[in-house]
Amino acid sequence: MDGDERAPLLPNNAEEEAAVIRQPPIWKRKRALVWTAIIMIAGVAAAVAIFFLVRPGSTHGELKYPGESIAWKNCGDVDGRVVECSSIDVPMDQFDTDISGNKTFSIPLIRRRGGVNATKNILLNPGGPGGGGLSFMHRKGGSIHTIVGDDFHLLSFDPRGIAGSRPQAQCFSSIDRRLELTPDLTGDLKQDAKFWTQTGNLMQACADNMGEYGPHVNTPQTAADMNSILDAVGQDNLYYWGYSYGSALGQTYATLFPDRSERVIVDGIVDNFLWYDELLLHTDFTDTGNAFSGFFDECVKEGEGCPLHFVADKKRDLERNVTNFIESLKEEPTSVYVNSTFFGSITYDTVMDAVFGAMYRPKDWYTLADTLGQLLQGNGTAALIAWGGLGRNFSDPNPGAESGRFVEFNDAPAGTSRWPAKKSEVLDIVMPWIKKYLPYSASNLAHYMARAQWRITKAHDFQAARHNVVTLHPLLVLSTTFDPICPLVNAKVARKAFVGAKLVEVQGYGHCSTAMPSPCSARIVRNFFTTGDLPEEEHTKCTVEGKYFINPEDEKKNKDGDEGKIQALGMSEDEKLMVALREMMDSVEPLRKSFF
Repeated sequence: MDGDERAPLLPNNAEEEAAVIRQPPIWKRKRALVWTAIIMIAGVAAAVAIFFLVRPGSTHGELKYPGESIAWKNCGDVDGRVVECSSIDVPMDQFDTDISGNKTFSIPLIRRRGGVNATKNILLNPGGPGGGGLSFMHRKGGSIHTIVGDDFHLLSFDPRGIAGSRPQAQCFSSIDRRLELTPDLTGDLKQDAKFWTQTGNLMQACADNMGEYGPHVNTPQTAADMNSILDAVGQDNLYYWGYSYGSALGQTYATLFPDRSERVIVDGIVDNFLWYDELLLHTDFTDTGNAFSGFFDECVKEGEGCPLHFVADKKRDLERNVTNFIESLKEEPTSVYVNSTFFGSITYDTVMDAVFGAMYRPKDWYTLADTLGQLLQGNGTAALIAWGGLGRNFSDPNPGAESGRFVEFNDAPAGTSRWPAKKSEVLDIVMPWIKKYLPYSASNLAHYMARAQWRITKAHDFQAARHNVVTLHPLLVLSTTFDPICPLVNAKVARKAFVGAKLVEVQGYGHCSTAMPSPCSARIVRNFFTTGDLPEEEHTKCTVEGKYFINPEDEKKNKDGDEGKIQALGMSEDEKLMVALREMMDSVEPLRKSFF
């Protein structure tokens, strides 16, 4: 061996040699290593345990959360955040298990999860009746989350009999039969009255097609289903925001289950006393004309920003000139010819249908004014493209509207137990009210002929509208000043029905509080959900921010700029709120253009 060469593993110098001498015996070192390994394994085990306690479990793509009895699966993306879907089965009759037997409704669920601190689910209903919660979440979930904050999960569902729920409430087994057998209603009172017998047959078809499930598609049953949803996600009490018909559902829940009503917001209010107890919904069109008058008022204020500014400078003159032109279409519709495959006529009913729809959503006012302006100048192409030019078809063979008919008629005083059996006597009840609110109420003749001949017998006599209801926490009631279908007077009735409830009026036009941006009302909503705080006054008024007449091209540019600014993290919380509120302006859509 070379003199400079050392044996392997021996120290190379005195310091290393001293270090070797200082090392503990091998048996002590092995014991230390064993304890180190034990500590590391225990740490990993603890981390795994914590992970499974606070994070969802996963089995074949399913997500399970502590305290919940259902599994979820990822089912898409809403505004950059994954949403998850599930479903529950509920008894056919929530109030009588003997009637239900083993028969159930399947209720689809969708959830957009909040932040790490979120523990409560806010249930959402978009209205209708007939509106599905799953599609609503995909359309507006991100905007609503910006309003209420990330301390909550958003959870919506397709109510029993509606949209993706099964069985779906339908009058026909196929769309072909629906189109073939549904009366071709027009909105002409004399013409539509001739369909009395056909309407009665249609109502019988609804009863026969749904069989024993039919009587149980109603609002009190859906309210009880919300308890089943809460139980499935391990939540004691209801947090809820319901729009339009969703306000009837929210009030019904709070009446039937007051002790679980912890944070209930009803928005765009149905008068539940009329909904459940009266033959006619007397207040429906109370403010429709006022909303249309406001359209002209805001147009004049906007000046050149309103496409009708060339007609007149004063509101009175503008309103008179435009409405006179629309009236002239009764006698002489405007003929529109684009080419050999696209032509038609613009009638009085065509225009008023468009007007009624636009009153729901001031976001559409610019387009309405632009189209009317072109029509006034002899160019009907835009009107033909936008409105079809074929008049209104109030038969509306829309499956959502058909499903909604079950809900409303099962809730309401319907059928010959409450209505006369003779057509003439029914018309005597309905016609004075319809004539009072023409042209907006024209389609309601067919609607009430159907209600009077509804063939499904009520399974229960729910007292779902009551006075002086004491809830776990007082309700928050929201409305605009001029709602074209659920007027402010309804909101005042709701506030008085529930002890301690407070009313917030958004001082503007449109259906539901989100029809126009109001940071004031949005902040009240967030505070209510977060802390339970309510305004001190019984009736609080909030102003709107933003213009009524917004050019869609300008809006698109602004939206693109907003998205870029958000991505660059250059937008304040107030700016993000305004973006969300603008996105919510078209959140509520009527399923039947003449009704909700």
